[in-house]
Amino acid sequence: MRRNLLALPRPGMHWLPVWRRNFLVWRKLAIPSILGNLADPLIYMFGLGYGLGGMLPAVQGVDYVRFLAAGIIVASTMNAATFEALYSAFSRMHVQKTWEAILNTPLSLDHVVTGELVWAASKSLLAGGAILLVVGCLGLASWPLAAWIVPVVFLTGLAFAALGLIVCALAPSYDFFMYYFTLFITPMLLVSGVFFPTEQLPAALQAAAFWLPLAHAIQLARPLLLGQVPDAIGLHLAALTIMAGVSFCIAVALTRRRLLA
Repeated sequence: MRRNLLALPRPGMHWLPVWRRNFLVWRKLAIPSILGNLADPLIYMFGLGYGLGGMLPAVQGVDYVRFLAAGIIVASTMNAATFEALYSAFSRMHVQKTWEAILNTPLSLDHVVTGELVWAASKSLLAGGAILLVVGCLGLASWPLAAWIVPVVFLTGLAFAALGLIVCALAPSYDFFMYYFTLFITPMLLVSGVFFPTEQLPAALQAAAFWLPLAHAIQLARPLLLGQVPDAIGLHLAALTIMAGVSFCIAVALTRRRLLA
């Protein structure tokens, strides 16, 4: 049994019905959901970018609002994927017993977790893409390179969705998620370069930030938004891909232990 719990996931393409089920439910509240994903990031964009930014000199050679825009896109992606993989997935797994009902069909738990992973990443793509569209309309994006932020957003969503599903598998209740936000998400938001360059941090924090997925996503998104090719692009893509793959395997193993052991 233990060997089965630790086996590599084998989702195939049978996760698609799980993704479609979640999409059909979300579609009923699509407009409020999209507006909710836009409101908070845009408050930061206009309040800090134009308000605080009006009192600041150029940051890394650009206006602060342009510097901040890429961070807000990636942070919105992280938040959307995290909330979906935590609160929504936990509701379907534990409260509504949706996963239990699906497991009474020919689909396996691997299909369910994979469907949740891709669905959370899809919602994060919508959130990040919507902010990118607004940023473009404000004239803060340099096209066509800025369009390559879209696949970066999806990969970032996969990484944070996988991390969220690990926490979801461990959580006894909704309250447990506050530890994840307080101890991981919020500190990462502050040290990864969303609001200011990581070079402003002490050396020890700079070294720690290098290992955070949000920092790698920002190192890809910010140059692209400014019309530049990112440095060490392979390193950043590999870091996000490995984070997503390893976290997903851990999430599947922990979910099997919780529901099947």
